[in-house]
Amino acid sequence: MTDLEKFVNQPGRDKLVKDVRKKINDLKIEYIYYQFISVTGRIVGKGVPADHWETIAEKGFQLVYGATANLFIDRHGDYIGYGPEASELVGIPEPETFVQLPWDKRIARVFVTCFRNREEDDNPGGHLTSDCRGNLKIFQDEFKNKHGMHLRAGTEPEMMWLTKKDNGEPTGDGFSRPYCYHIDQFESLRPVYMKVIEYSRAMGLDVIQGDHEDAPGQLELNFMYDEVLRNADRLSTYRQICAQVAREFNLIACFMSKPFMGVSANGCHTNVSLWKGGELKSTPIGNDPMPGMDQVFTHISGGENMFMPDPKIDAVKPGPVGLNSIAGMLNHLPALTCLGSPTVNSYRRLWDTGFWAPVYADWGYQNRTCSVRVSAPGRVEYRSVDSSHNPYLLGGGILKAFDDGLDNNMDPGEPEKQNIYEAMKAGKKVEKLPLTLGEAIDRLDSDEIIKSALPDEMLRVFMHYKKDEWEKFLSAVTQWDVDTYLDILP
Repeated sequence: MTDLEKFVNQPGRDKLVKDVRKKINDLKIEYIYYQFISVTGRIVGKGVPADHWETIAEKGFQLVYGATANLFIDRHGDYIGYGPEASELVGIPEPETFVQLPWDKRIARVFVTCFRNREEDDNPGGHLTSDCRGNLKIFQDEFKNKHGMHLRAGTEPEMMWLTKKDNGEPTGDGFSRPYCYHIDQFESLRPVYMKVIEYSRAMGLDVIQGDHEDAPGQLELNFMYDEVLRNADRLSTYRQICAQVAREFNLIACFMSKPFMGVSANGCHTNVSLWKGGELKSTPIGNDPMPGMDQVFTHISGGENMFMPDPKIDAVKPGPVGLNSIAGMLNHLPALTCLGSPTVNSYRRLWDTGFWAPVYADWGYQNRTCSVRVSAPGRVEYRSVDSSHNPYLLGGGILKAFDDGLDNNMDPGEPEKQNIYEAMKAGKKVEKLPLTLGEAIDRLDSDEIIKSALPDEMLRVFMHYKKDEWEKFLSAVTQWDVDTYLDILP
């Protein structure tokens, strides 16, 4: 059987397909978005009337391979990743991800897994390796089978609510003032964040806290951590929700890393840990009846956190699994930077020193000057990540880095307790992270472990996309060029 056939014929899937039909009927769903994630983290796919659910569930829909690269063209006018001569992928829905859209209850969404076309000469019906979400599912299962552990992740998605002109262009201002943690500024955006929370809860995100950050219009709303794939799905859903709320309030939901210099950027600190065991528990989040499949509202709970310290040895330092994993991450941090800081603009965040964005590959306890820190017993925070990243690619990269650290029993050394800049003045040697997208691409290209998180066609598509982005930047004349050099002579 092909990968596609195995997927469609999974035990229990027929029942899930029928359960979705019942949800469609009970919720009076008329239309369904079948969506997957592009190489840059955009949500792409097709919409189909709900009458055709069973047909799509069995046979899928077709869409050009280039949709995995947003169907964008490079600076030479060629399509990125795949040309018009390429076949069409087959998208097969995952019934357990079906949920109603709270802003238009006639519509639902479901994630799909992508496969090669059934008529391909090479590997027909095989897994499509440019499907980043499908790749992460595979990596997650491989890691669990090999190590008996799974990766849990929690993200802190900062973003800015910007005002816009009548023509839709940004005014250059955030909605609120750049006062960090000020409740008055948080309150000024209350109608916006309450709508985001309302929609989030309806789509399975258990929002646990939020605050106003220190940039204009900047909010951070956190939701409960979970296995890395479900967390990535929820982060993608959160972005989709913010885009909708922005339309309703005539604002711009900005996930760009650095729209303003001189204030903090939009980071997306990613907290990770490895666990054994645990069970999925329903988290209805106030929804009755459930506006989607029950699995959308489940979170993994319990089990053994393998990052916890051994109090007999050290009350703070992570145990052996945690230390090996931290060492693996540090060893591959320059290449991971290309996944966590994936745009030209991302590096404005790293250049604007003094604004909480670490640029050195070191680790510590509660030390925000380090790229990796133990943010609480049992979890590690990767700080050099911004809100423009693709969490499916980064999740795969972190799994590969952890795997390498565990396989080779790597040692991260002692945690840095000083401000990293003071430690370096005192003579400590620490590797600096890439400070441009071009350098990050080169570091990724030389790291075989992290490249394995972008298998086969994904690596080709990603590199085409990112190298073209860097070349477009290098070939562009900016306003800074004009302001600086227009009257350079005589």
